[in-house]
Amino acid sequence: MERKRWGCSALPNGWKMEEVTRKSGLSAGKSDVYYFSPTGMKFRSKPQLARYLGNSMDLSSFDFRTGKMLMSKLSKNRQRIRNDNSQSKGKPDLNTSLPVRQTASIFKQPVTKVTNHPSNKVKTDPQKAVEQPRQLFWEKKLSGIHASDIAEELVKTMDLPRGLQSVGPGYSDKTLIAALASALHTSSSPITGQLSAAVEKNPGVWLNTTQPLCKSFLVTDDDIRKQEDLVCSVRKRLEEALMADMLAHIEEASIGDTSPQDESDEEEEGDEEVASG
Repeated sequence: MERKRWGCSALPNGWKMEEVTRKSGLSAGKSDVYYFSPTGMKFRSKPQLARYLGNSMDLSSFDFRTGKMLMSKLSKNRQRIRNDNSQSKGKPDLNTSLPVRQTASIFKQPVTKVTNHPSNKVKTDPQKAVEQPRQLFWEKKLSGIHASDIAEELVKTMDLPRGLQSVGPGYSDKTLIAALASALHTSSSPITGQLSAAVEKNPGVWLNTTQPLCKSFLVTDDDIRKQEDLVCSVRKRLEEALMADMLAHIEEASIGDTSPQDESDEEEEGDEEVASG
């Protein structure tokens, strides 16, 4: 093989370009191009070179075979960047006229302009400010809905404490879990359950719609300690899983980072064997 190495002016200072021409074997007459960093690392392709340089240099117009920047691609990239910058700036809207109402009307009416200053008195509709009423036993719509993981397997539902008991027609533990989760996310008041004992006899009359359909319950210090222990156990398992994943990535990276010089030696030995054969 015939090797020629010289400095590459298109890359930063210290980079070398090597052209290897094969003189024997099935691929005789063909040439391969390699690049060497100032530290001696060898690169066989443009993607490898781009990953190594990162954002320090734009190689979109770089020709890997010749080691030069193609002016045609460079001018196109500059034009594209200018167009993107001009589009991102946009044009200012100098139209000061009020927009037209979109409601169906014979005459086009502009919207009412309201400025924010102390002399303005904005009237609000008290009926719209009040929270909208909810349908009774709306939580039953959540029954039959199950969560799935990324493998499309059903996620096992959690077990409720013995103190939490559902109230209402056709309510199950799964429906109660969904109702409690919804109440925790949508309600700002404490979750106490149905405090009235008459709700079991006639829930349609004595039901408190701001609370989930479960009997009143009391959270003890023992329940809080159990929950704290459970959270600590889950956090410890999560830490172990993240550590194992990080070690696996480090091991894969160490296996994948084989010496480029060793790979080139193996290719040369293979070419010599083909030539001798």
